Amino acid sequence: MARTAVPPPGSRLLVVQPLNRRYCTECRTGPLSLLVLEEGTPRCLDCADLGHLVFLPRGDAALTRRSREASALWAVVVRFNRRRSRYERQGVLVEEEALALAEERCLADAEARRRRRARDARRRAAEDLRFTGVFAGEIRRLFPGCPAGRADAIAAHASARGSGRVGRSASGRALSKAAVTSAVRAAVRHTETPYDQLLMSGVPRHEARRRTAGQVEEALSGWRRAPGAAPEGGPAP
Repeated sequence: MARTAVPPPGSRLLVVQPLNRRYCTECRTGPLSLLVLEEGTPRCLDCADLGHLVFLPRGDAALTRRSREASALWAVVVRFNRRRSRYERQGVLVEEEALALAEERCLADAEARRRRRARDARRRAAEDLRFTGVFAGEIRRLFPGCPAGRADAIAAHASARGSGRVGRSASGRALSKAAVTSAVRAAVRHTETPYDQLLMSGVPRHEARRRTAGQVEEALSGWRRAPGAAPEGGPAP
């Protein structure tokens, strides 16, 4: 029988969602959907004196917090993620009466919380809009020859919240030259060269970058010149 990895120790009660078929060491029931590990051996919730608790999945922070506060006994439910090699929280077990009370309280102030979330969303959107404008301004400063509208489009793409792109990184938020240039280079690679077509035809990413590097640098060199300025080493127009 496959063994269940042991969750990390802590002061909270931990209940495990097993990945394999496990049976209670004490009453032999199973396979168990939830179990408690005591001295490395699995026990069902009834044998662990947690059978009266109900499962509340993760996802509603306010409901989870209020359920825990109202419950005299509660436990964290975790499941092992093999890909990440760690236990991840799935929800909590709480007393049924505590969950019902928490649901009533959440319903009572649902409108207030909805308005608060809407205000927070508007504030974040305004902050994002301001930062995108600043990022676009820095692109125009470093690349004065950037075509009209492209700086705004590049900045919006690079700084999208939750995207994980360079504009959301620490260096991007600090408007470092390297980060801004990286965002512009990526945009040029995808829109001014056949890079995407090479990837779709099966060319490895590093090879596709190598093949298009000259075109990327040529475009960036042109964008670095102000409109009407002569190319490096060439006569003025």
